[in-house]
Amino acid sequence: MSFDLNGYLAKTSKLAEDYARTLIPPPSGMAATLFEAVSYSFFAGGKRFRPALAYAASEAVCGEGERSIPFGVAIEMIHTYSLIHDDLPSMDDDDLRRGKPTCHIKFGEAMAILAGDALLTDSFTHLSTPQMSKKYGAEALLRCIHEISRSAGGYGMVAGQAIDVMSEGLTLSLPALEYLHIHKTGALIRASVITGAIAAGASPEEEKKLALYADRVGLAFQISDDILDVVGETQTLGKPVGSDEGKSKATYPALMGLAEAQKRLTEVTAEAVSFADAFGERGRALTALAQFVASRKS
Repeated sequence: MSFDLNGYLAKTSKLAEDYARTLIPPPSGMAATLFEAVSYSFFAGGKRFRPALAYAASEAVCGEGERSIPFGVAIEMIHTYSLIHDDLPSMDDDDLRRGKPTCHIKFGEAMAILAGDALLTDSFTHLSTPQMSKKYGAEALLRCIHEISRSAGGYGMVAGQAIDVMSEGLTLSLPALEYLHIHKTGALIRASVITGAIAAGASPEEEKKLALYADRVGLAFQISDDILDVVGETQTLGKPVGSDEGKSKATYPALMGLAEAQKRLTEVTAEAVSFADAFGERGRALTALAQFVASRKS
């Protein structure tokens, strides 16, 4: 029986967005413009891939994906903050995101920075409530918060972004390029999978398999992203294509050529699927999400 990935993504996206609307204040009061910018960026669309991964990991462990939703949404808030800051003039200087003006184009650079700051900080406010501790247990909740914070900061995504900035115009080795992307893109993908597993009460062996799966998916996601910057279309991607080459960014196609990058994507995806297979029928969503990364057009 084929797996309805589009239906699955629609379901997990709605669950994530419904939950997020209980966390992100409506634009009102003296800080109305701030929360308008936050909502504009967070609810700009997208497949909510990270909440879907968290849901699928939780489902693979215990058959109940809903336990992952608070963690998937927190990670999506952090991911959105990273996109806002990534688009800024001092970083990638992009005017479009998901087919719409970027946050700093719409609200100004200062408000965009503050919207990103709010999303990052408020994600941890929501995770650290007494209600969350009661629902998941203090030890499991602390592990999830640690996993997310480590993945988001100087040991993860921020480190990867810093290396990306410093690597412009340089030719990196393949290990250095993979190190960059494991941190810049892969860290939050890993956090999505691991927190979904922890929320579901995964055993150490299950966590280990899911971590290996997540590492491969994170790498596949970035290789795919690099390929799309070469062969994609602006209308489909919702952002300009060719921007990596124009900024002399370190990418897989630039390092090894387009054909070899596509081959590497196929290899890494197959490895991810092999780890998902260990969960049998409950791992079907994990398999479908890995295959989606390899075939995505946006």
